Amino acid sequence: MGPLLEVIDELSEQIRCYDETVEHVAQTRYPHTALLRQVSGVGTLSALAFVVTIEDASRFSRSRDVGCWLGLRPKQQESGERSPQLRITKAGDQYLRRLMVSCAHYIVGPFGPDTDLRRWGLKLCERGGKNAKKRAVVAVARKLAVLLHRLWITGEVYEPLRNQRAAAAA
Repeated sequence: MGPLLEVIDELSEQIRCYDETVEHVAQTRYPHTALLRQVSGVGTLSALAFVVTIEDASRFSRSRDVGCWLGLRPKQQESGERSPQLRITKAGDQYLRRLMVSCAHYIVGPFGPDTDLRRWGLKLCERGGKNAKKRAVVAVARKLAVLLHRLWITGEVYEPLRNQRAAAAA
């Protein structure tokens, strides 16, 4: 059992070193990642992958195009009066799409903090239907990608409960 524990300790040390390297690269070469990490559920790796994959924030004329570019929108195959609910298109970068969905799982999950994005996702879950939770997670991932792009372009400070404050002010 001793040699197995030593191997686990060595692997843990290597993982810690790689985490520090990723953090260092994000802070020094890609300072924009700090803006994206304001959103709870988005870590250093997710923010860095987002910035590196998109490369140039001005690549998209509208932030809403980022979700479609990642393939986080449903396919469409309308025929006559039928408009079936289909899977997502899965276009774009597979790794970044997985990271966005992973972040969305945290946001909608039991440990996610109270934010407008979480409330919106939980409201989608309540609609019910087949695979409601999965659909809500993908929708939150799409909205998260749009939000991250918007934060990157504008450099704004992220407000988790922006809609609630606007409703209270009105």
